[in-house]
Amino acid sequence: MRARLVALALLLAPAPAVADVRATVAALAPSAPVLVVDAKGDELVAQNADSPFVPASIAKIVTAWLALETLGPDYRFETRFYLDSNRVLYVKGGGDPFLISEELAPLASDLVARIGKAPIAGMVLDGGYYPPDLRIPGVEDDGEAYDALNSALAVNFNTIYAARSGDSVRSAESQTPITPLAIAEFRTRGPNGRGRISLSRDPAASLRYAGELIAAFVTRAGGEVKGEIAVGTVPAGLQPVYVHRQSRPLSEILVDLLRHSNNYVANQVFLEIGGSRFGGPVSLEKSLAVANETLAAHGLSGAIHLEEGSGISRDDRMTARGLMKVLDLFAPYAALMHGHDGGTNKTGTMDGVRTLAGYADTARHGRVRFVIALSGDEGAERFRLLRAIESGL
Repeated sequence: MRARLVALALLLAPAPAVADVRATVAALAPSAPVLVVDAKGDELVAQNADSPFVPASIAKIVTAWLALETLGPDYRFETRFYLDSNRVLYVKGGGDPFLISEELAPLASDLVARIGKAPIAGMVLDGGYYPPDLRIPGVEDDGEAYDALNSALAVNFNTIYAARSGDSVRSAESQTPITPLAIAEFRTRGPNGRGRISLSRDPAASLRYAGELIAAFVTRAGGEVKGEIAVGTVPAGLQPVYVHRQSRPLSEILVDLLRHSNNYVANQVFLEIGGSRFGGPVSLEKSLAVANETLAAHGLSGAIHLEEGSGISRDDRMTARGLMKVLDLFAPYAALMHGHDGGTNKTGTMDGVRTLAGYADTARHGRVRFVIALSGDEGAERFRLLRAIESGL
């Protein structure tokens, strides 16, 4: 009899702890959606779990899952290069979100090795894979880096990182050459000192900057670009002389996306979801069609509503139970997620919104999935709730 009583006490021991955590959540955030689910699918804490909330950047978890479902973890973005009989180089963008300086250096070396070091007579930039009137809900034309314009052919996240002192402008990073357009843009809109601005105002300027930077790296690689850099289209029938496949597979891009929460990268990835299925030009409508089809297949039509892929739109909506299902589906890729606190989680932050979701390890219930969606501007509160969940469960 004594052994049975001891076994019963051990079985019931976690219950007060769960009750205590529920009380803590209710006391700290009585109106907030909060949901915690263990590995068996049991809801340990469930508060306002079906109330829609603005997710902010935790919407990127949904985008990452959709991209893995649609494109696969080994998918690589491509940029195509063509050379005509006059040695005019045509560059056709494929929406690669990581055409950064560290990628452009080996790209230029490979390109020069393929086409030779004879001067390039001109460069034509083809950004037709993205329509010129593409606009992402929530992205403002303000020059902020997080509002960078999405583009089929853009470099360094469609931003310029430089340092200005009066009219003097220099690159703020050793790996990136300064270009004439970068100098002109930063003189006009950049801060005094070091800073980053986006090329959010003019798609043609974005393309031209990509061309100038590619030309600079071609020169570093021993080639030469002598002619004009222009915007246009690849002539029909011309075959590529070099196809650059992004060195990072999608899974590595998603690690950076979830860690640094780059809105530009998120929507480049989101737009490729539709582009890969329906072809170019990309559009939000195409990507939303694929996203909504995938969500519906998992019973999530009413629980997750996306306007775009980054969470920058205040019209994005989801419920804690809906996101919890995505976290379950995303669990095989949980290692891609690296939170600011060192945990396996993702934050979302905008005025009046503080969200947090992911996976946490607890003493009694092992690894759990959680969603926390707070109103207000107190960012530390969501982590206080997470610590209470981790220690109390």
